[in-house]
Amino acid sequence: MAEFILRETRGAVALLTLNRPEVLNAWHRPMRDLLVTRLTEAEGDAAIGAIVLTGAGDRAFGAGQDLNETKTFDPDRAEEWIREWERLYDRLRSLSKPLVMALNGVAAGSAFQVALLGDFRVAHPGVTMGQPEINSGIASTTGPWIMKEMIGFARTVDLTLTGRMMAAEEAERIGLINRIVPKEHVLEESLALAADLAAKPPVAMRLNKARFREVTEATFRDCIAAGIRNQREAYGTGEPARMMERFLAERAARKA
Repeated sequence: MAEFILRETRGAVALLTLNRPEVLNAWHRPMRDLLVTRLTEAEGDAAIGAIVLTGAGDRAFGAGQDLNETKTFDPDRAEEWIREWERLYDRLRSLSKPLVMALNGVAAGSAFQVALLGDFRVAHPGVTMGQPEINSGIASTTGPWIMKEMIGFARTVDLTLTGRMMAAEEAERIGLINRIVPKEHVLEESLALAADLAAKPPVAMRLNKARFREVTEATFRDCIAAGIRNQREAYGTGEPARMMERFLAERAARKA
């Protein structure tokens, strides 16, 4: 099996890397499933006190969903897809150990969402991030849920309906990026932050993180239910498949 998620150990820190650089670390089911496995391994390892997640290559943390996977979905597969995201997001939300996102490049769509589910985000000035799913015909529910919890309703509407990407400076200004450092220092700074967090009292860390999950649990479950409902309706109309095919064709033409 291809190693879509790489794992290294740096002292008390587990370093996980999204490893599909040829498609800007875009998600497909094998990568989602393996990330759940790697996170569970790190959670259960007594020698690990914190986790860093980054992307392979120097262009992207993650480009979001691989549209070559979702363009063929029917309503039943779309519902299954949402359940896959629920499993991954549950795993991220239930970690007792701090999670630092080392943003080495673009974080778009579901990769943006995963980045926001970390406890800290370290980026460089060239990073862009946002929720462009509407541009490829995907109705967003988990993204707006996460954004509303962090940046409020008005900004969530803006980013969801326009699909625009934010520069690192804007993302830092509104609280979505914690630190901006030179590009060559993103991983180093992320590992140093994770090492500091790993040294914190583990019981207090676990209880604090559990409380963060508790106060957002009801709205998370609501967004999953809405995601299933909306994706079943959307894929039933055929619009996502048409928009994804158009998006992929336009991208191929730009590369030609």
